Amino acid sequence: MEIGKDKLVNMYSKMVEIRKFEETVSKLFAEGLAPGLVHLYIGEEAVAVGACANLRKDDYITSTHRGHGHCIAKGGDMRKMMAEVLGKETGYCKGRGGTMHICDYDIGVVGCSGIVGSGIPIAAGVGLSIKLRKTNQVCACFFGDGASNTGAFHEGINMAALWKLPVIFICENNLYGITVHQSRSTSVKDIASRAAAYNIPGIIVDGMDVIAVHNAVYEAAKRVREGAGPSLIECKTYRFRGHHEGDNWPYRTKEEIQQWEKRCPVKGFRTKLVENKVLTEEEADAIERKCAANIEDVVRYAKESPYPKPEGVLENLFAPSQATVKEKAEGSVKRIGCAQAIRETLREEMLRDERVIVFGEDIAIRGGIFGCTEGLLKEFGEERVRDTPISEAAIIGTAIGSAATGMRPVAEIGFSDFIGCGMDQMFNQLAKMRYMFGGQAKLPVVIRTTTGSRWPFGSGAAQHSQSLEAWFMHVPGLKVVTFSTPYDAKGLLKTALRDGNPVLFFEHKLLYFRQPRLLELYPSLISDVPEEDYTIPLGKADVKREGEDVTIFATMIMVHKALKAAEELSKQGISAQIVDLRTLVPLDKQAIKDSVKKTGRAVVVSEDCKTGGVAAEIASTIIEEAFDYLDAPIKRVSALDVPIPYSPALEEAVQPKEKDIVDAVREIVG
Repeated sequence: MEIGKDKLVNMYSKMVEIRKFEETVSKLFAEGLAPGLVHLYIGEEAVAVGACANLRKDDYITSTHRGHGHCIAKGGDMRKMMAEVLGKETGYCKGRGGTMHICDYDIGVVGCSGIVGSGIPIAAGVGLSIKLRKTNQVCACFFGDGASNTGAFHEGINMAALWKLPVIFICENNLYGITVHQSRSTSVKDIASRAAAYNIPGIIVDGMDVIAVHNAVYEAAKRVREGAGPSLIECKTYRFRGHHEGDNWPYRTKEEIQQWEKRCPVKGFRTKLVENKVLTEEEADAIERKCAANIEDVVRYAKESPYPKPEGVLENLFAPSQATVKEKAEGSVKRIGCAQAIRETLREEMLRDERVIVFGEDIAIRGGIFGCTEGLLKEFGEERVRDTPISEAAIIGTAIGSAATGMRPVAEIGFSDFIGCGMDQMFNQLAKMRYMFGGQAKLPVVIRTTTGSRWPFGSGAAQHSQSLEAWFMHVPGLKVVTFSTPYDAKGLLKTALRDGNPVLFFEHKLLYFRQPRLLELYPSLISDVPEEDYTIPLGKADVKREGEDVTIFATMIMVHKALKAAEELSKQGISAQIVDLRTLVPLDKQAIKDSVKKTGRAVVVSEDCKTGGVAAEIASTIIEEAFDYLDAPIKRVSALDVPIPYSPALEEAVQPKEKDIVDAVREIVG
């Protein structure tokens, strides 16, 4: 295709800007002014510029640890970028992200990740958002050859291909994953050949030729905007510098580097423009002088900018909650269980807000593993209620990308045990992006998942019965909900869906069931739920039973066991107060303090294993916040430190029971 003169000149200018920016970063790093690891884009400029020349300002890109070039090519502000590289307050991310984590939502740079391959599932989520919003935008997803060997690559591209999402996957194959040559790490010669597995086009282009890259991406973008789905473009390129600055490992020969440098994309494009009389030598020199002068201004700005103030270090961890608190609801109520409460909440919120979408494994036709999404497909259709592949990284990543670009996804992971398969997307992306990007990211994501053992109503064994809530308390940036009643389930889920932050919504398996024997044991599993709209604030515990002699802190099914234990204790003359924490992040420390002050004694009950568990965190909170009020040592009642066994006899031995709670209370109440 023919490219106009103005566009060609602009493309050359961008390539020169990237080269001079990166050369300057290298000098600043050598001077000790750029902290951390610096991964330069020198040698690969043709890929970013050729690709981004086809993108509109409102199109999106996801990028990598080597992302400076992508952001400049997309129209990024080099002053903000250099300030970020130096860790300054005026940087793109206010010094929270640094060189590997540049982000600019104003021009569609959804974010750069230091985790190889992580942007691929997120790009699928961006594509889903585009498709649902019907905006005819494109998402260009940049990644290196090493990413093609990650699970995220296969999960993300499969999801995008399955749903025909508007994503262009651009592999910058520079031959090396750190020090390992592609021939020693990858089973195929051409990464583009892997596109065949997903029934999408796989194109190979010379990544040192900006025109070749431009034309390939032009065709892919046209295909995407016409609704034909994604493409995989492999750009054969080379990085002239090491994996990072200071990389002195002898894994490449001087001859190899010199051969590639002879094909320098910047010099080669200049020669071509001059030969074709698009530019004169003088005009090309003028462009380079102008770019050099601009870089001097960029460096001056970054050096003169202040460092972030330490007192602001906690800013931007969470966005201000968008949920309006409306705890009291007047009017009629109905007596329902937790599964119905969740189902009704999802339906009501989908009717209230068209941005709410629901997806996960088996959630559409089957209604989820425990039936909480039953009926939603029929009412809201396949666009908003989607069955996904068994791909936890892709499910969570798709939730991230779609939320970051305007949707409010509810993703279901059938068992919390399976989140481990998508842990990078959960811990390194969802939890960190808002803070890491200086508050730019908006991530209204709710991840629904089940937790806990089903004993005595069915054995799940070690990989379907874990209680992992404590894991997620340990990573700043996630809110963690642990309800115990249908009333709380509905009010807390409504708040989570409106909050505007990542919320991990734990649902204990036993709370779903309505067998007569279970309800006989724990009648509070069914409760009155208002038919009128109401919400419950995150971070507010609830006293489920008043008492004077001891406080029992508990969550989820353990609340019901604690209530049962309290009945037995009352027969022995001991008055136990039951506090349902309801959310672990944020944690209602004031309620914990007030209750310990009232009773002077505390027993903390949790179903996870004892070491490093939820009970340990609550106990340490009591020590820090309410030690002076304690009249006896704190007792913890938890599962044994062993994987959950299959045999019911062994499972019973592992699980905390009402008798264990009673015994713990009796030990500290004289």
